[in-house]
Amino acid sequence: MAIMTEEFLDVLRDKGLATIVSINGKPASVVNTWSQYINVVADDTILIPAAGMHSIQNDLKADPEHALTIAVGSYNYPGTTGMGRGYHIHGSGKFITEGTYFDQMKAQFDWIRAVLVVKISDIEQKI
Repeated sequence: MAIMTEEFLDVLRDKGLATIVSINGKPASVVNTWSQYINVVADDTILIPAAGMHSIQNDLKADPEHALTIAVGSYNYPGTTGMGRGYHIHGSGKFITEGTYFDQMKAQFDWIRAVLVVKISDIEQKI
């Protein structure tokens, strides 16, 4: 069974906020990007361009699980109780600064310094 449903992908492609949390940071770090910047490369892998995100990168270096939660949502789609649909993406992340994924994202976003590669373990609809 696919992790990413069409309903989830609709929200991911919409113009909205994506909040990234390093859940095992002490304290946790929180950064934001735009959901439409996120590239899906496999059913369990997404790429996120990073200009900053130094706090998340430092947290991941110190966390053996490299655990992240990413929240995305859109008011443009019906959710569980009316308009508005949102998800939590759970997984592990690592930053890369070279290779195929980096080159692919650099061609799309010339302002990046790195790419956050997220291996998804679970996607949970919240609203």
